[in-house]
Amino acid sequence: MRIALDAMGGDHAPREIVLGGLAAAAAYPDTTVILVGREEEILAAMPASPPANVAVTAASEMIGMDEHPANAVRSKKDSSVVVATRLVKEGRADAVVSAGSTGAQMAAALLGFGRVKGVERPGIGSVIPGPVKGRFIVDIGANVGASPAQLLQYGLMGSIYSEAVLGFARPRVALLNIGSEEGKGNALSVAAYELLKNSSLNFIGNIEGRDLFSGQAEVVVCEAFAGNIAIKTMEGVAAMMMGFLGEKLAGRPDTELGAALAELRAATDYAEYGGAPLLGVNGLSIVCHGSSKALAVKNGVRVARECVEADIVGIISRRLAGGA
Repeated sequence: MRIALDAMGGDHAPREIVLGGLAAAAAYPDTTVILVGREEEILAAMPASPPANVAVTAASEMIGMDEHPANAVRSKKDSSVVVATRLVKEGRADAVVSAGSTGAQMAAALLGFGRVKGVERPGIGSVIPGPVKGRFIVDIGANVGASPAQLLQYGLMGSIYSEAVLGFARPRVALLNIGSEEGKGNALSVAAYELLKNSSLNFIGNIEGRDLFSGQAEVVVCEAFAGNIAIKTMEGVAAMMMGFLGEKLAGRPDTELGAALAELRAATDYAEYGGAPLLGVNGLSIVCHGSSKALAVKNGVRVARECVEADIVGIISRRLAGGA
């Protein structure tokens, strides 16, 4: 397996991206990690004798967070995310992983891979952090202003991911809303509810934001604006809570309490979850948090491996061809 890693994308690039790539290569000896970016800077962050399953592909340009995504992708043909995406398109890699501009990564995937037939707009899916494992939310940032039909597609793609990668048989699908009763919410929510209810999905209805951690549903569907706020609020609350508890419990000798705190930290740390797949494009692209350090990057490669092994793009293509 070959994973193309955008070494120049993210707040801590290239050093932390390279370290994460090296860690992934050590953890997965059957996987070649291809570091894509400015060769001199990548090599400066690597040991003198890197592992045999680490390669470097040069890319002279990079796309900044403040650049217009589509324009930058079109004008910067030798940028790291474009080159990494091209490796996948040309069959020289199985997936691309990036912590750079999400908009640029999405634009590169749309221009490079195209959409899966039947998908109107792709969505970013992410595992919801917390002690209840395996819950998945779509969309957390790809498509602001989604239509009801697109939310139905998110439900289908999220359900497929939950089955194929997370291991849930017939996952329960819920719609994120301001109330649990049928008929709640804005026009988008009401229309999406009807489509989801009348689909083949195991739709259980609306859930509210406070229920995201309850384990009521394995898949939560929402429009990107709400999804992005929800996932970033979770990150902020988790960081605040861990900082508060760490300060209050500092120096206490209680080993059981310390172990519980460490378990809670692992359950709520986005770095443990790695990356989020861009669902609906005809190629595998994993979106990592912009502030990703080595651990998050390593786990982003893990997510890419899981998606390749599950053939998630192929399953989505086949299932959408057969309808929801």
